[in-house]
Amino acid sequence: MSDRFAGKVVLIIGAATGIGKAAALAFAREGAKLVLSAYRTPPDVVDEINAAGGVASAVRLDVGDEESVKNAVATVVERHGRLDVAFNNAGSLPVTKPLADFTAEEFEHTLRVDLKGAFLAMKYEIQQMLLNGGGSIINTGSVVSVVADPGMAPYVAAKHGVLGLTRGAAWEYAEQGIRINVLAPGLVETPMTARWLADPDFRALVHSYNAVHRHSQPEEIAGMVLYLASDEASFTTGGVFLVDGGQTAH
Repeated sequence: MSDRFAGKVVLIIGAATGIGKAAALAFAREGAKLVLSAYRTPPDVVDEINAAGGVASAVRLDVGDEESVKNAVATVVERHGRLDVAFNNAGSLPVTKPLADFTAEEFEHTLRVDLKGAFLAMKYEIQQMLLNGGGSIINTGSVVSVVADPGMAPYVAAKHGVLGLTRGAAWEYAEQGIRINVLAPGLVETPMTARWLADPDFRALVHSYNAVHRHSQPEEIAGMVLYLASDEASFTTGGVFLVDGGQTAH
């Protein structure tokens, strides 16, 4: 345990598994007070953190529903009096297929979760952080925020959009002390990517994309989240931070 985030209130949207869960545990070890959201059930990690002496609670949130997002941010403030850090990590991976084979409904669902969700979260988090005098927001993008992979056009569009939204907002609120950045991981082993990693041929193909020839674990990504949230990143805003094993290095 350390006190790097002692007294800081952190909201993690999409905390049940994967990067969100790993970040929650990392923030808890460094003294943060956490409010963790998931769409269906309260994240199990809440009990794990509290049992270890940390401070965590759950809030239900549908990231594509404005009232749900608004109420979740208000709940954070009701419980802890402020909001210092927000990690907007909710996401949805569509099936992999050519663009012309996607339905309009599939396209809209991907944008609802991956792009509209980021907009709604930022909207209400920023409103609260303006009252605090500042804060840090980290939006989960992807390596496909800056490049493209075949069969994923709606997801590529949404994650490119998250980067654009982040950069626009970062400029607008920098002078008010709010820093906003994009976390852009490569392939991470999570329940959401399990169907890909279960296919040996697909896994080998994706491993060939990066310099270390493997995928990452959520814990390897969480450190970047904490850095971007910390005072160590005080001059860091509007950036995209790739944690991709060198995939975009060539």
